[in-house]
Amino acid sequence: MRLALVTDLHANRESVEAVMAHAKEQGAERFAFLGDFVGYGADPGFVVDLVREHVARGAIAVMGNHDAAVVQGPLPTMIPEARQVVAWTRERLDPEQLAFLATLPMSASDADRLYVHANAFAPAEWCYVLGRMEAVRSLQATSARFTFCGHVHDPKLFHLTGTGKIGDFVPSAGMPIPLSEQRRWLIIPGSAGQPRDGNPAACYATFDTSSSTLTYFRVPYDTESAGAKIRAAGLPQRLASRLEHGE
Repeated sequence: MRLALVTDLHANRESVEAVMAHAKEQGAERFAFLGDFVGYGADPGFVVDLVREHVARGAIAVMGNHDAAVVQGPLPTMIPEARQVVAWTRERLDPEQLAFLATLPMSASDADRLYVHANAFAPAEWCYVLGRMEAVRSLQATSARFTFCGHVHDPKLFHLTGTGKIGDFVPSAGMPIPLSEQRRWLIIPGSAGQPRDGNPAACYATFDTSSSTLTYFRVPYDTESAGAKIRAAGLPQRLASRLEHGE
C-alpha cells in the first residue's frame, strides 16, 4: 500500500489541493494527516472538511497544537501572530468542524507505524524534534519501527541503529529511500501548508508499506493566491510573505 503523509496543512487551500492531486498521481491509496489543519492560512473550513471526508473513508488523522488551540484556547507560549489566527479561525468554523478537531486523537498506531504531530515522548506538550537528542527520545518512547510526525516544518529523516547510534539527513525530493529493517526510523515530511526551509513548494511524502520505501516530494503551488487571501482576511501580513519565500 502506498501511504501519503501530509502534515501542517495550516488552512492553505492552494497548497493542500496541489499536494492531494500530486499524491493521487503518485498512486497514493491512503492518507495519514499528521495535524495542524488550521492556523496561519485563510481557508480553515475547507481544509478541515477535506481531512474529515478522508477520515470517513479510512484515512488517519491526529491532533496538532493549532487544532488544539482552536478548540481549547492557545497556550501562553504561542506567538502573538498564531494567537490572532486561532481566534479568527474559531469564529469561522461551524460546530461540526470544531467537534471534529476536538475528537482527534493525540496519536494513532497502525501495524508497526506510529503517527503523531509533535513527538512520541510527550505528544501533548508539543515539544519539537529539532535534532538528534529529541529524535532519540521520541524513538525510545515507542516500540514502533516507523514514527511519522509533523510540527517541524522542514523535511528531515532520523534513524536509530540497534546499538543506539542516531543519524539524520535532509532528504532530496523525488529520491526513493529504502528504510533498512536493522534500524528504526523517525520521518518528518515537512509542511504542506507553510514550508520554512527557504523553498516555498509544499512538502509531503509517500511510504510504500510493502517495500518500506519512503519518498519525499516538493509540489509548487499558487503562493500568490494563498497570500492574497491572507491579506484580504486581515490576518498578519507576514504570514502571506512567509508563503511566498518559504520561511
